[in-house]
Amino acid sequence: MSALNIGIILGSTRQGRLSPQVGEWVKGIADQRGDAAYEIVDIADFKLPLLGEADASEQAGRWNDKLNALDGFVFIVAEYNHSITGALKNALDYAREAWNNKAAGIVSYGSVGGARAAEHLRGILGELSIADVRIHPALSLFTDFENGQTFKPAELHLTNVNGMLDQVVAWSGALKTLR
Repeated sequence: MSALNIGIILGSTRQGRLSPQVGEWVKGIADQRGDAAYEIVDIADFKLPLLGEADASEQAGRWNDKLNALDGFVFIVAEYNHSITGALKNALDYAREAWNNKAAGIVSYGSVGGARAAEHLRGILGELSIADVRIHPALSLFTDFENGQTFKPAELHLTNVNGMLDQVVAWSGALKTLR
């Protein structure tokens, strides 16, 4: 079987967002493993308008092509108002089959580790036929970010990130046989 391609999806597009710091941290850990090809996928780069409000054929095509090239995902999820960002929900809605029969892990952050956003995302992933894995690194804005801005993760998260990646790689490989 060819090497797996895992996309680390940055789930926020707002100015001053923290997801690039978290995504780069996860990618750094993942790249040391050598078990798959990992890449950052920033939804901000695709400039997807709100679904149904403008012609987005070109952007949606590029987005779906990117997703089709991936075997699994790690979602970097910020919690906004007890849920995922509008930008992430919009990006999820712009694809259907490109998500199907793939695995995903979730790394969330927020005042309670982004747990509420992660739980909302799990329901959406189920509808898109994405198998989400159990291990879920949850980062606190109070203890893992200095002054709420600079990401300084606690050492204990390393074990959870590696455990989540173990599951994402195993499930992505198994589900690849269905596509």
